[in-house]
Amino acid sequence: MVSVSGVRGRVGEALSPEVVTRFAAGFGAWAHGRWSAGPRASGRCRIVVGRDSRVSGPMFHRATIAALQSVGCDVIDVGLAPTPSIQLAVEHHHAAGGLAITASHNPIEWNALKFIGPSGLFLDGAEGTEMRGIVESTIPRASWDALGEVQSDDEAIERHLDAVLSVPFVKVQEIRKRKFRVALDCAHGAGGAIIPELLERLGCEVHAINLETDGRFTRPPEPVASNLGDLERLVLETKAELGLATDPDVDRLALVSDEGTAIGEDWTLALAARLVLKYRRGPLVANLSTSRIVDDVAREAGTRVVRAPVGEVNVAVRMRREGAAIGGEGNGGVILSEVHLGRDAPVGVALLLQMLLEDNAPLSAVVARYPRYVIVKDKLDRPNAPLDAVYDVLRQGFTDAEADTQDGLRLSWVDRWVHVRPSGTEPIVRVIAEAPNAAAARALVMRSRIPFDALGR
Repeated sequence: MVSVSGVRGRVGEALSPEVVTRFAAGFGAWAHGRWSAGPRASGRCRIVVGRDSRVSGPMFHRATIAALQSVGCDVIDVGLAPTPSIQLAVEHHHAAGGLAITASHNPIEWNALKFIGPSGLFLDGAEGTEMRGIVESTIPRASWDALGEVQSDDEAIERHLDAVLSVPFVKVQEIRKRKFRVALDCAHGAGGAIIPELLERLGCEVHAINLETDGRFTRPPEPVASNLGDLERLVLETKAELGLATDPDVDRLALVSDEGTAIGEDWTLALAARLVLKYRRGPLVANLSTSRIVDDVAREAGTRVVRAPVGEVNVAVRMRREGAAIGGEGNGGVILSEVHLGRDAPVGVALLLQMLLEDNAPLSAVVARYPRYVIVKDKLDRPNAPLDAVYDVLRQGFTDAEADTQDGLRLSWVDRWVHVRPSGTEPIVRVIAEAPNAAAARALVMRSRIPFDALGR
């Protein structure tokens, strides 16, 4: 699958070394061409490369490096690292771009390339289209005397930690004195290379599972509530004040309360925003599939929510345009521009601990102060008819709703909404609804399925 999220597939099926090298070389040629026309054309074109812990990662890592060398790009190899660490490394080295080898939350048999531009942001739609044009044409290769070179950067994670701990409203010494008891589940992903060290520097007592960075996931890697039973039990067994779960590339963070209950990924952004909006002015930017709880938090802080299409780069670009205080996605992705414009689980960890410090109340008590909503998600095969036909039927059926067509169709009311959009990571259509109770949310999902059945799937 090729999308704004990169190129991904099942290893040994759609995703092979040949596919990875083709896209890596095409990206390198695209980045080299833009660099050659830019102000730094007198130096070498450098690309940062890193990977998460997946078993296929080392194979694709070597293939990616060779492909970049073949088009004349020098490679800065950061090795196994979280995706946000790789993005920060692109910025640090003033590189022409970066490649993160990760399938994020996808199951163990998947892997992917994520394309990072020179700003440290993922490529936007126009950049991705331009780059794919090179992939689909004849890729210009370097001659024997112009091949790229490789250097290692072993400091990417250390710089990332320093950036997180330098956020001015994260009071490191005060958090250290508090000595939080924390339970942690890194899902055998790259989080094991950074989150334990971050928690140690913040003075936490840590009880952890799945820290090994071997990519052999013992639970489904997406940190949704239904996958966090082991962490819920660990919180209760250790009397932890907070449970933290990351996905394999460490850009998403999910929470388990002191009561041993996974509270849902949407709360990560809402609670992080609750802290940041005490210190920073500006709107909160969230994607169209994020819970209304962010609206409640923003209203409490006297600001507003700006909605953007799903996809990290879409939120990041809108944050920059709006001068946002904070942003992110309802999947547990927190973006704080003071560190970088990318989803960052370590940033989320630090902000959540600071919030708990200032509130001096259990996480369960903080959550209980807000309205509760229920999100119901469904996946449907794409219909035989164009999706625009589905959207037209839905708008005719929900004439009292406010419609947003930035990304598929989002229909919203005062206390509920439904979002229908094609997935960027799977060949399906996602239907997500939220309402004050499960029955109402399920009813929205079921009504949204009707045009799919009518038009054929």
